[in-house]
Amino acid sequence: MVDSIERLGIDRHFKMEIKSALDYVHSYWSEKGIGCGRESGVTDLNSTALGLRILRLHGYPNVSSSVLEQFKDDKGQFATSSIQTDEGEIRAVFNLFRASLVAFPIEKVMEEAQIFSTMYLKEYLEKIPVSSLSRQIEYVMEYGWHTNLPRLEARHYMDVFGYNEMPWMAYVSTDKLLELAKLEFNIFHSIQQRELKHISRWWKDSGFSQMNFVRHRHVEYYTLASCFATDPQHSAFRISFAKMCHLITVLDDIYDTFGTMEELKLFTAAVKRWPDPSATDSLPEYMKRVYTVVYETVNEMAQVAKKSQGRDTINYARQAWEAYLDSYMKEAEWISSGCLPTFEEYYENGKISFGYRISMLQPILAMDIPFPHHILQEIDYPSRFSSLAAGILRLKGDTRCYKADSARGEEASCISCYLKENPGLTEEDVVNHIHAMVNYLMKELNWELLRPDSNVPISSKKHAFDICRAVHHGYIYRDGYSVSTNEIKDLIMITVLEPVPL
Repeated sequence: MVDSIERLGIDRHFKMEIKSALDYVHSYWSEKGIGCGRESGVTDLNSTALGLRILRLHGYPNVSSSVLEQFKDDKGQFATSSIQTDEGEIRAVFNLFRASLVAFPIEKVMEEAQIFSTMYLKEYLEKIPVSSLSRQIEYVMEYGWHTNLPRLEARHYMDVFGYNEMPWMAYVSTDKLLELAKLEFNIFHSIQQRELKHISRWWKDSGFSQMNFVRHRHVEYYTLASCFATDPQHSAFRISFAKMCHLITVLDDIYDTFGTMEELKLFTAAVKRWPDPSATDSLPEYMKRVYTVVYETVNEMAQVAKKSQGRDTINYARQAWEAYLDSYMKEAEWISSGCLPTFEEYYENGKISFGYRISMLQPILAMDIPFPHHILQEIDYPSRFSSLAAGILRLKGDTRCYKADSARGEEASCISCYLKENPGLTEEDVVNHIHAMVNYLMKELNWELLRPDSNVPISSKKHAFDICRAVHHGYIYRDGYSVSTNEIKDLIMITVLEPVPL
């Protein structure tokens, strides 16, 4: 029940009921997992896998993946023969796959669960006709968890909800839940139209629409924000995220392609002189405009944060922007000199130059969630959490962008630097190695988000985590930020422009 409510995107209306339900499930949780119903004396794979995933995502302690060991046969392989029906078996393996996506590092049983369930579900999809369950499986296998967007999932789930669902559905009105989900989707749709107008007006007034040398992605970034920050009260977060990401894209194009070395040095120095009014005197006209928009937007967001956090946070933002532009300068120097740095040097600098910190810091401070210094330092750079998220995006982004970047004269990438240090490897070998690094870092990030011994609530880390998921979404098939005419365009249409039919 909790799982379906969350997938429909209506969980904010049932927070107390969800907590009560999960407290109840956790009270019956044992080292062997859980069965279907409180009277059940036998644990089953479906209930245990579903419980493992949901309890872990909600931060409950003592929820170990070792509960899955009992579902293996004598040969140490996952066995499903004890499940009574094909539908039940398939659903159990489906939830086993979903549970495996929230693995922590060095959880061998979760790795085995993912390998087994992936093979099982792929074979199943090849054999059966399209159904509600098969469409759910296809969706989760395509987007997983680290690239899943809750609003996209809700829109998809509405089309398949209620058909051949679990037995508990007999005790609730699926029609009422579906009606509420559609109303929630469309109410938020009206909020999106209002916020999108604001973003588009800002983009036009900023003068960016006149700059033909930069990518215009403000709509795409707003779409990503509204696909995971779906609480109507978090308007400032969505707008701030879209603005910050668009500024990142503009500066990326300037530092990588359009600006000369002398211009880049002047711009970097000017930003470090905030708020000196003479800082822009030596800048070319196009840079003066960019500087002004960056300065005004950062200070505007700082004022929003001052209201929500009750303190001045402009110094956090200034330090972040200075470090960000310094990292860009280093990359520009590599391009200018033809230097290829070591993998470690490139990777550490790339975590900053990717812009994750800029996209995350001021938007989360704009929310009504308190971020005192001791909490913020566990999320902001150079915390372990921030380093992992930025590292994932830098590595994944490079696997999608390195060929196009190299064609433009930008030789430095994770792939080229690693190849230089490992000349015996092929390009394909290195890309596979980078993907393996990303997979491991995602498990590390899972732990940092969900670790039960953390003094930072999951709710304080969740939006920073979801930014990583959302940006990662754009790299599923290609560099969706340079080529935004395919999947990202479809995402905008489905989740922002079109309401759901009632």
